[in-house]
Amino acid sequence: MSLTLRTISREQHLAYIQSLPAASHMQVPAWADVKAEWRSESLGWFDASGALVGAGLVLYRQLPKIKRYLAYLPEGPVINWFSPNLEDWLQPMLSHLKQKGAFSVKMGPPVIIRRWDSVAIKSGIQNPDVKRLRDVEATHIEPRAFEVADRLRRMGWQQGEDGGAGFGDVQPRYVFQVPLADRSLEDVHKGFNQLWRRNIKKAEKAGVEVVQGSYEELAEWQRLYEITAERDRFRPRPLGYFQRMWTALNSEDPNRMRLYFARHEGENVAAATMLIVGGHVWYSYGASANHKREVRPSNAMQWKMLQDSYALGASVYDLRGISDSLDENDHLFGLIQFKVGTGGQAAEYLGEWDFPLNKLLHKALDMYMSRR
Repeated sequence: MSLTLRTISREQHLAYIQSLPAASHMQVPAWADVKAEWRSESLGWFDASGALVGAGLVLYRQLPKIKRYLAYLPEGPVINWFSPNLEDWLQPMLSHLKQKGAFSVKMGPPVIIRRWDSVAIKSGIQNPDVKRLRDVEATHIEPRAFEVADRLRRMGWQQGEDGGAGFGDVQPRYVFQVPLADRSLEDVHKGFNQLWRRNIKKAEKAGVEVVQGSYEELAEWQRLYEITAERDRFRPRPLGYFQRMWTALNSEDPNRMRLYFARHEGENVAAATMLIVGGHVWYSYGASANHKREVRPSNAMQWKMLQDSYALGASVYDLRGISDSLDENDHLFGLIQFKVGTGGQAAEYLGEWDFPLNKLLHKALDMYMSRR
């Protein structure tokens, strides 16, 4: 299989993404504008007939003081990962990135290894000997994913350090998804656990309404998000980040990013951002006030977002990252507990992989990152 790789225009890149059933929101050309502090490039793979058969968004981060870069393809590239000739896809990419001054390459193959349905997860939570999701027998295993991992290792790629929770700039390895393809909405609702169904009803009775917000209301989103950050002890992103995200993504596709509010008695008590690429919909960021939690605005909002995703013809509603900890004393346990109530499934990706093009600089970066 003869493949050539070269820089492509954003228009070519976007057209390719639009020809697919779905791709990660971090692999659309506009994501480069969201990550304004990185330099970016769109790469295209062409087959012998000259047809575009793969694409990748590369973000370049310069090393302090020298003109060498970390090249990062978040949740990408978008190529045929199960190709028996994976080298033919990745070798030209490495050569190209080396030429561009990259000393190290980090990528996140969008390949799922295992899935656990909610029944399996619940039994894991109830078993006192089980502390991690990986200790629970998976409901579905993708054997081809293990072959991909083997091939990458043989080519010299190194498995990124799995932080388990994987929040921050490094993408989560474990996510929670509600499959929507070939299901009725009634079936999705039936999949919720009793507590979720009760909470949705409670919100309805209390008169919680869920509405879509506009760009102007991002300041109101930020207010709720900062309350959440203080409560959950994380560092919030600035308002400018969400404004940039909205402008960049929605100018590429007017339906790429949405904002939702759950209101009670005219007051916004919960909010969320939603991202859409083809048939894949993500619940991206969430926020809630410290009061009125008893009217269950978050459950009402998730149910509305799920219904809207279904109306869009989405095949999957993705609640993004979870930790793989099933230990009730772990501070991230509440996250999986909340998400598992939707009756969806946990999925484990291959994780992020590194290729040191310059071992010395790669090691220096590792040390710099660990000290931060």
